[in-house]
Amino acid sequence: MSTPTTLHPAEADGRLHELTVIDVRTPGEYAGGHIPGALNVPLDALDRALPDIRTAAGRGEVLVVCASGARSENACRILAESGVHTATLAGGTGAWAAQGHDLHRPEGTTKATWGMDRQVRLTAGSVVLLGLALGELVHPAFRLLSAGIAGGLVLSAVTNTCGMAAMLAKLPYNRPRKADLDATLARLRNG
Repeated sequence: MSTPTTLHPAEADGRLHELTVIDVRTPGEYAGGHIPGALNVPLDALDRALPDIRTAAGRGEVLVVCASGARSENACRILAESGVHTATLAGGTGAWAAQGHDLHRPEGTTKATWGMDRQVRLTAGSVVLLGLALGELVHPAFRLLSAGIAGGLVLSAVTNTCGMAAMLAKLPYNRPRKADLDATLARLRNG
């Protein structure tokens, strides 16, 4: 299994013309701003896209991006297990924008969706507070809700995965438009 290369935003910016950039965020996050020319293949659709990503990798280097780098590292690992060598963007689109590089939005996009990490923090914090409040006001057993969220966060950190993010990614506001995966896969196939 090959280890993914890490490209810093300045390096990637200078090489965009020679890279196939795959953004593994949700369609909502992608619509909120993505690297110019990036193709949206949500992480949960990576298996379906594997043959076409393999084709693109045969023509040149594939750069996988997300908001911060965690999901793109997971995607790179999945692709490496299938024999596809990829690179990941250090710091994701957050670092890209922080260094002054442009983010593109699809035409007609007016409102950005919160990043997945922010959505997870809001949801986890809200459920913990709810569990504590219900534990005081209704029954102490509701505190187990808070303990369950805490355990999930620890598991998320240890495994570098996030079940809550996977569930939140399926909500309608994270999919404001249907990901046109077929068109994206055709672009990957045909270069």
